[in-house]
Amino acid sequence: MPITHTKDLFAKALKGKYALGAFNVNNMELLQAIVEACEEEKAPVMLQISKGARQYANPVYLKKLIEAAVSLSTIPIAVHLDHGDSFELCKECIDEGFTSVMIDGSHLPFDKNVEVCKKVVEYAHKRNCVVEGELGMLVGAQHDDGEEGGGFSKGGVYTHPDEAVEFVKATGVDSLAVAIGNSHGAYKFKGQQRLDLERLKAIKSALMEAGLGDYPLVLHGASSVPKDLVLEINKYGGKMGDDTAGVPEADIEVARRTGCTKVNIDTDLRLAMTAAIRKVFAESPKEFDPRKYLSPAREKVKDLVRHKVKNVLCCSGHAFD
Repeated sequence: MPITHTKDLFAKALKGKYALGAFNVNNMELLQAIVEACEEEKAPVMLQISKGARQYANPVYLKKLIEAAVSLSTIPIAVHLDHGDSFELCKECIDEGFTSVMIDGSHLPFDKNVEVCKKVVEYAHKRNCVVEGELGMLVGAQHDDGEEGGGFSKGGVYTHPDEAVEFVKATGVDSLAVAIGNSHGAYKFKGQQRLDLERLKAIKSALMEAGLGDYPLVLHGASSVPKDLVLEINKYGGKMGDDTAGVPEADIEVARRTGCTKVNIDTDLRLAMTAAIRKVFAESPKEFDPRKYLSPAREKVKDLVRHKVKNVLCCSGHAFD
């Protein structure tokens, strides 16, 4: 099956009240784990590539790996640029054949955010590519943790329903990432862990009342940071501390039913891979064959992805809707 257009996937997800898993990839093992899990669960999937992943793995390598995955799979697979920080980067990815790009101007003033998003939309729509924008600012690592030009925001700015309507109308973006208490990284919350789900409902209602229909919303920073993975990492030599916190899966389920059509997951994949690798190194300190520690790491990520698409996003079995 060729790479899929996300507009079709979003329409089906909104109708079926499930969410698409958007999983970040930057190497072969992650890609294999994600695609194999979704193939087995018959779940459509979005593969996300960040600027940092492109710098790490080289865009040509990533493109060929994805082509291999697509050739071996029967499920719909979309390819998405995650947190594009400039028109130039979005243009590169559109020209390379991405079916979806995100232009992240959330750190800019409202009018500048509108300006850059509109420019990307005009270029993308002429080339059959859809665009995700972001309004509001998440706490945590911006763009991609450790990436040059990123940064860490300690103060989030929640998305306002009326501004969301104005932004979507002014830019023409096909989906909107919202800030409702979600956060990047493994240390998302201090104190109670929760999303502002009432704000999410208000945003959805405002878009509907403005004549924009059942508009697709996106939840960034949606890793749940499972305590069992953190404990396993620490058990085998990690020092993540006791203050890790993620978005409760129960909140993600409500967000999905409310109309969050795309849910981004990256940190949980990193945790699963790290836990498995640390376990091998601790139990077999003489091991030096990458296949011996990357294979269990791949299986750990695969189990995590299967859980997410089956029990949280509820997109299992919807690949051929």
